[in-house]
Amino acid sequence: MARTKVFDPAAALDAAVRVFWEQGYEATSTDDLVRAMGIGRQSMYDTFGDKKQLYLAALTRYTDTGGAALQHRLGAGQSPLGALEAFLREIAGADAALRARGCLSVNAIAEFGQADADVRALVERSQRVTEDIFADVLARARRAGELAPGLDPASAAHFVHTAIRGMRISAKAGAGAAQLGATVDFVMAALKARAAPVAEV
Repeated sequence: MARTKVFDPAAALDAAVRVFWEQGYEATSTDDLVRAMGIGRQSMYDTFGDKKQLYLAALTRYTDTGGAALQHRLGAGQSPLGALEAFLREIAGADAALRARGCLSVNAIAEFGQADADVRALVERSQRVTEDIFADVLARARRAGELAPGLDPASAAHFVHTAIRGMRISAKAGAGAAQLGATVDFVMAALKARAAPVAEV
């Protein structure tokens, strides 16, 4: 009879996500992973495969849990654009250690580029999930009269996501909260509807 697993695979995978997120793929050893996951090597291999397969599973987990959390976060509150701005301000104002960790998906782009087809496919999936969520909140902002006239929610979503990726990389390079906050100012200025000018008499 097969032995029953004595660990929680989801919790172990979450631990692997944290290790890869903090250290990157190349700098992470199998010993780092099994120590953080609290399991033996054979259990890791039996459940997740080798280090590369575990990394791909971690990227998938990161996208799925992060996407669900983002959708919930941006669905809260009466103002769609206000919810988006609060999210961006949170990224900019995070403590230095959290800013330096960046985003696992963005880190994967920086580390692998286009060289690995499996990683590229998961990064592209992450981009679609994230931008679909942004497009939805921006469409709601347009219906609420908050979005600048003429802005297409899908194009604006790509703009916002690109800005966030830039903020993540800048933060890893040492940009502080004030610099990142200025980027948020520009993003919001581009998105927000302006009040109509008062006609002169």
